[in-house]
Amino acid sequence: MRAGRTDSPPVKRYYRKREGLSMNIAHITHEATQKMGGIGTVLEGLLTADAYQNAVDRTVLVGTWSLGSDPAERLGANSKTLYSVCDGIDDGAWRALFKPIEEKYRVWISYGKRRLENKPDGKSAEVETLLFETSQLNEQQYDYFKATLYQRFGIASGDYEQAHDYDEWMRIAEPAYEACRALLDNGETAFIAHEYMGMPTALKAAMENERGVRAAFYAHEVSTARAHVEHHPGHDTRFYNLMRQSQAQGKTIEQTLGNQWGSHRHALIERAQFCGGVFAVGDLVKEEYRFLSQECAQANIRLVYNGAPAKRIDLDEKKTSKERLVQYASRLLGFQPDYIFTHVTRLVPSKGLWRDLRVLETLDERLRQAGLTAAMFILSTEIGPGRPGEEMRRLEKEYGWPVYHREGYPDLVGGEIQLSRSVNAFNERSSAAKVVFVNQFGWSQERCGDRMPAEMSFLDIRQGTDAEFGQSIYEPFGIAQIEPISFGAVCVVTNVCGCVGFVQKAAGEPNPPNLIAVDYTQVEGGDISPEAADQIGWAERDAIERRRAAAAAEELFERLPKNDAEAQALLDRGYEIARKMSWETVAEEYFLPALRSCRPFGGGGSSLS
Repeated sequence: MRAGRTDSPPVKRYYRKREGLSMNIAHITHEATQKMGGIGTVLEGLLTADAYQNAVDRTVLVGTWSLGSDPAERLGANSKTLYSVCDGIDDGAWRALFKPIEEKYRVWISYGKRRLENKPDGKSAEVETLLFETSQLNEQQYDYFKATLYQRFGIASGDYEQAHDYDEWMRIAEPAYEACRALLDNGETAFIAHEYMGMPTALKAAMENERGVRAAFYAHEVSTARAHVEHHPGHDTRFYNLMRQSQAQGKTIEQTLGNQWGSHRHALIERAQFCGGVFAVGDLVKEEYRFLSQECAQANIRLVYNGAPAKRIDLDEKKTSKERLVQYASRLLGFQPDYIFTHVTRLVPSKGLWRDLRVLETLDERLRQAGLTAAMFILSTEIGPGRPGEEMRRLEKEYGWPVYHREGYPDLVGGEIQLSRSVNAFNERSSAAKVVFVNQFGWSQERCGDRMPAEMSFLDIRQGTDAEFGQSIYEPFGIAQIEPISFGAVCVVTNVCGCVGFVQKAAGEPNPPNLIAVDYTQVEGGDISPEAADQIGWAERDAIERRRAAAAAEELFERLPKNDAEAQALLDRGYEIARKMSWETVAEEYFLPALRSCRPFGGGGSSLS
């Protein structure tokens, strides 16, 4: 679809001119109607890219909906419902197309169009949205599908009947496949399964084996690997040593850690080997998928990195944003810091927030010795939509939020409590560096209180920071960690973050000045056996973290700009790197070639081949 094209210069139309690519794509995802996390960000960036728009005729986002939802809001923001028979809507005689499917499977279909917006790049695109309500599903038909799934792919649905998210996405597989085929006139269509949720529909496509159809698993993570990293005290230090050494011996995760099929997520993504391709968002995601089984290791796995925003600003713009952050820090802490550090993230264990404080422990002493100071803002919360702004102003006046906190809503809840305690402990010990934990969604005076400068916006926390932290224990890519790279920040991440490989490729060097990739998997003495790796627990990881965090602090201190010339150099280099990591680059150089490589079902070639 061509609607939504911006006036920006078009990229080269390589695919349509050179390859004759003409393709419809159905993206099956739980973020079909609204952005809730990384997948929504990917959809906004990828689907609005000119290279994608030039190559793809029609895009359909496929998801679920529930009875009782408002039809005006069901398809998300900037949408229009064209068909929903239970709401009396049929704008375009769609009932003739959808009624046979609704009656066969006893589902309700909502269909319409939605405008996606990628605000950082200033682009938009109109896509189709197809949702299914399955509370009255034809159980006989559904049971037959599950039985066939077991016969063809060995997935025993009875083992996962208590898993709501398994059942939810299994129920839409058949009607979603048939509706997409009918809607897209049985033309050449690719079914893209975003994470395990889309896999039942992708496997339905594999079952039907129709010419002109292909399917791919878009691995935004490998659920099996994430579970082992997050739920073991050795975290990434243990798992990636274990994986690396096991793979060197030709072993899979099951040969190393036992049967994994107790998880429905593992069962679904392991069967992605029957799709025509697997799209991995990071280099380690590719290796994690290969680790699942010998068959998965032989799958057609292609790297499809995530994109990053690239915006050129001058040094004066950066200084303006930083001055606002410094002013806010001064009002909160009573001193004007020389450096501003930030970490904008979801508050989940995988983000490794305790590692930030460990780096700051060493950095605090280095700053003190040099007569310098720093303030770090950690922006994270467990309250998704955020607290009411008037509540935060009340807490600000009452006891000095966000420097001081109290446990219990409207202030600290859940994991915020432990993070706040850790921040307090650090601030009591430190002298040159202080941390402010802002547990609020949003970054403006309206949302965060009267001490924040009135001119402040979220863009300032990205443009004005000297260093963005993001030392995750599991991070398939990590868009947020590298967003400030375009603005001259030093991004302090871990080597297990998928973004590292893309930054290095874009920079043309393994150690660009805007990136510090801390290796918390590095053990004393180098390579160890899988058995020794499996014994890494909290104590071993803790010792490694302290050594590696101290080294990272020394490296960060050396890279922090000491004058305008150094700040300008970081700004220029950061933009040059980010420019080569755009969604246009991702679409043209990674996504579309990966799609072309997908093996079509039904034998024979296609316009993609």
